[in-house]
Amino acid sequence: MSSFSFPTALVHEWFSPRSVGGAELVVQQLDRLLQPQLFSLVDAESSHPGSWLEGRSIRTSFIQKLPFGKSHVQQYLPLLPLAIEQLNLEGYPLVLSSSHLVAKGVLTSPEQLHVSYVHTPVRYAWDQMHAYLRGSSIARGPLGPWVRWQLHQLRLWDVLSASRPNHLIANSRFTAQRIARYWGRSATVLPPPVGVERFDWQQPRDSFYLCVCRLVPYKRVDLVVQACVDLDLPLLVVGDGPERKRLESIAKANIRFLGHCPAAEVEQLMARCRAYVYAGVEDFGIAPVEAMAAGAPVIALGRGGLRDSVLCLSQNRQTATGLLFPDQELAQLRSALNAFEEGRLWRELPAERLRIHAESFAPQAFRARLERLLHNWWDTHNSDPYGAVPVN
Repeated sequence: MSSFSFPTALVHEWFSPRSVGGAELVVQQLDRLLQPQLFSLVDAESSHPGSWLEGRSIRTSFIQKLPFGKSHVQQYLPLLPLAIEQLNLEGYPLVLSSSHLVAKGVLTSPEQLHVSYVHTPVRYAWDQMHAYLRGSSIARGPLGPWVRWQLHQLRLWDVLSASRPNHLIANSRFTAQRIARYWGRSATVLPPPVGVERFDWQQPRDSFYLCVCRLVPYKRVDLVVQACVDLDLPLLVVGDGPERKRLESIAKANIRFLGHCPAAEVEQLMARCRAYVYAGVEDFGIAPVEAMAAGAPVIALGRGGLRDSVLCLSQNRQTATGLLFPDQELAQLRSALNAFEEGRLWRELPAERLRIHAESFAPQAFRARLERLLHNWWDTHNSDPYGAVPVN
């Protein structure tokens, strides 16, 4: 039962069976903590049999009724800022938004407390805009100038709407830095919940290395594959995507591509692998925490959110949970893998230590920290919701 005695609202961009990631894990925990009324641009989840939202009342925007709105909401990108502003949040003293695009832009009154959990400032409008434009066939065609103009307009609205929440929560220090850079605001860092209880850390370990992610360019799986080819290390790659054919073309017999695997199979692979390897930049990165929950050391790029979750051997060998390399370069990943293999460094990273560290990201820990934050902010807000000093 919610510890707040008044109605609360939770705003999430969209609920869809096609979107099941870290943001949705956060929303599930917010829902469990607050038991709120749910709001969203579109809802295709509550009618989905077996969904955690089956039968729930979710209040949606006008996008819900547009052609293919429920299934392809992002095609209406120019309309999404307008749509999120039409959600009526009257009667909810506490509003939480789960935002990676526009949810933070909902309109609230001075009496309402609005807290936004920010998964990321929208990547393709800011630091990843040029990569997005290079990969977009529409942006490379006659409509390219229009696409660039829309992204410009989105950036303007993004900065404007970032001033609306009373408080911002970032999922990592990396995201907090991006918030400060693009929005000029500070954010409290609270890592997202990770379902660590699903993993068995006490199984015997094998000699293969493991990479689990979508096979898209920014994940840089090509560096992982090439490094393992060069060192002749056994590697299993779990996941699918547009990069798969290219990756298979550079792989040798020591690399196996397993495609999409059921969750239970991924859990077993994490429980048996020698180490989990990753070379991308993530806002947080849930899979590395899952690997540590399964007792697997992490070898990864020491940038982005992984700096918050993986404790590097070079910093403190007594508390380390993995090995981080500093730059996104093949030579550095190859050097890290070679040092790990030749030095048998996994012996310095006991599975029980990794599991204990991963448990600090468990859902119950997330809910407890968030509840303390919300109560502190609510008490402060309730004492003076306007934050103004009257003139005598």
